[in-house]
Amino acid sequence: MNLKLPSLLLASLLLTACGTTMVNPVTGQTERTVMDESAEVAEGAKAHQTVLQDYGVYNNKAVQTYVNDLGQRLAAQSHRKQLKWHFTVLDSPEINAFALPGGYVYVTRGIMAYMESEADLAGVMGHEIGHVTARHGAQRATSEQNAGLGVFAATILGAVLESQGVAGAGQMASQVSQTVAAGYIASYSRDQELQADGLGAEYLSRATYDPRNMIDVITVLKNQERFAADLAQAEGRPAPKQADWLASHPSNDQRLQAITQLASQYKGTYREEGRDRYLKLLSGMTFGDSVEQGLTRGRNFYHPALGLALTAPSGWQIQNSTDKLVVFNATGDAGLIVRVVPPKTGANHAEIIRNVLKPTQGNAEATSINGLQATHFAGSRQNAQGQSQAIEVTLVTGPGENTYLLQYAAKDAQALQRARAQLREAEGSFRAMTAQDRSAARPWVIRTAPYPRGGFAELAKTSPIARPEQQLRLINGYYAGGEPKPGQLVKVIEIAGAP
Repeated sequence: MNLKLPSLLLASLLLTACGTTMVNPVTGQTERTVMDESAEVAEGAKAHQTVLQDYGVYNNKAVQTYVNDLGQRLAAQSHRKQLKWHFTVLDSPEINAFALPGGYVYVTRGIMAYMESEADLAGVMGHEIGHVTARHGAQRATSEQNAGLGVFAATILGAVLESQGVAGAGQMASQVSQTVAAGYIASYSRDQELQADGLGAEYLSRATYDPRNMIDVITVLKNQERFAADLAQAEGRPAPKQADWLASHPSNDQRLQAITQLASQYKGTYREEGRDRYLKLLSGMTFGDSVEQGLTRGRNFYHPALGLALTAPSGWQIQNSTDKLVVFNATGDAGLIVRVVPPKTGANHAEIIRNVLKPTQGNAEATSINGLQATHFAGSRQNAQGQSQAIEVTLVTGPGENTYLLQYAAKDAQALQRARAQLREAEGSFRAMTAQDRSAARPWVIRTAPYPRGGFAELAKTSPIARPEQQLRLINGYYAGGEPKPGQLVKVIEIAGAP
């Protein structure tokens, strides 16, 4: 969550009905398209600014240079090396990578944390380059032109917009971010994903990386799925539906089988995989939430940049995104949505209620929350269909220069009533950060350490993360079993600034 306002990503390009024809650079076949190459480049450049605004760029010049250099080497071996390629590391803990038409490729620091070598990262980037060279974004835009969707929406909503959903709680009220409504758009097709895997392997081989590193990449994704399912089972809830690189179609089992067979066909002498220099690059990289976007620590959420903190009720979960914070219950049918009120919306709470909520009726009550001026409003307004809709919010002035809107959201009136006490509890915990909060609001970073004879169990004793032994196995590629050799460098997670 930050001060940036949500972007309306659907205002992109009006697709023409007739289109044109182009020769696909990968297949050599002629295909009808609504995007020629110049349109791809133009749309990519325009959408690039939105991606940077919504995610933020990871502020580490050495990491950005490393990833760009690697990407440029791979792109130079691709079917569209004439494009002006752009490679960016995004400041996000999501395990994600995606590409825009025209040569814009993104990896998150989240997915980088789980790669074991430079060659593994090359596999991720080669796959995304393959989506661009095979014009998969343009193909999807063409197939969906009758839906009236912009090209940008058609190409990366699966990667960007779905990741801003609320994990089951996101659609529980129509007031949730307008971008969530577009999250239904399907991911790339089975054939497109498999083709991108194959192109990734080909580009690795051309750049003298072993194509079998694509197997490592798919194995990382399978282990992530297994970890998520194991965690859900331990907590007594259904396995989550993934909304990033893990939400692949075909399944990662199918992808692993296909890429294993394909990679075995390549023969050659390849460079070393670059594990040592990759681990050196990762040392010091933020792991998980960042201070700039807010930190979730157990039931507590801290945002040092905004100076606010909040505590979730027992059994409730916290999900943070670029434009909102959501605290929601175990069944996902009720929650509290916290947003920054846009500037110049109103000079006081009454004006903000009138200008933002546009109620048809209701009552406002002045109150305070932990010393902060607040107004609780309950009433109704008309929704987009002209129907009357109940709305309940609390406006809070501060901490800092901001006013916050805390909105009660639920599937129906019964769910709202069942959760009311917990909603009040979450709202009542909203506060300016205390000295104790600031002490707890310290980011985690990746470091490297020799693997001890006590194994991951020994490393887990000093790790701040939840389920440390499992997660340390996961981040080091041993979730399915096995052990590193004693003394081998492995990744560990530490509190930043810890001795």
